[in-house]
Amino acid sequence: MSLRRFSPGVWLPLLLAPLFVLTWHFGVMLVSADRRVFLPGPGAVLEALVSHRAELASAALHTGLGAVTGFACAIVASVLCACLLSLSRWVRLGLSPYLMMLQLTPIVVLAPVLVIWVGAGFRSVALITFLICVFPLIVNTTQGLISVDRNLVDLFRLARASRWQELRRLRFPAALPYFFTGLRIAATLAPIGAVVGDFTAGDSASAGLGFLTIIYSANYRYPELFAAVLANAALGFLFTGLVVLMARRALGHWHESYHRQDQ
Repeated sequence: MSLRRFSPGVWLPLLLAPLFVLTWHFGVMLVSADRRVFLPGPGAVLEALVSHRAELASAALHTGLGAVTGFACAIVASVLCACLLSLSRWVRLGLSPYLMMLQLTPIVVLAPVLVIWVGAGFRSVALITFLICVFPLIVNTTQGLISVDRNLVDLFRLARASRWQELRRLRFPAALPYFFTGLRIAATLAPIGAVVGDFTAGDSASAGLGFLTIIYSANYRYPELFAAVLANAALGFLFTGLVVLMARRALGHWHESYHRQDQ
């Protein structure tokens, strides 16, 4: 089967994977023996993945559920907030500093407060994921809603279209590329946010990958620690891949950035 049937984004990384593994293996060999325990080779990490697959799968499931919940809530909240911000420049000028303040506040500062409010565990993890994901979605969606061709806006208003009709039939379709750009950014942040939530507000009842990494690190189980990192990376690829598929389904038949280019 020809490689041309597949996207270069699929087969190029697969072709480079052996080179990456070999570089990793020989890089470990260059490290002094007394420090090699802190940098396990690919064989040791693979063995840890296989031998602890049930534990890692359960932790990845808990992290994934927290990430999905926070991510979904961020999507809903960002669309509503972007609609509000797109109404007027004065609204944007008034609310933007508060949104920036929320984004610039370190999560490690907010986490203890969130634990007091909603308790440690799943709800805090989902809320931390929400806070990490919502800002890029709001910014990109708002930019899309206000970046509509002025001539088209004048045409709608000349036809006496209501604000809702203008929003639904003109601004929403025009904002889709911006929205999916923000969605791709948030999709990479969602698993990170869930792991950060596990670190700062997780508990043993809903132990995710972040909680596991604390246990592995405290017990000097470095192959398992690297295995947890790879599991979280796989979760991030899954989120991003699903968003890319959604974007192709929504934009692939009409938006220029998704048209196949001649190589």
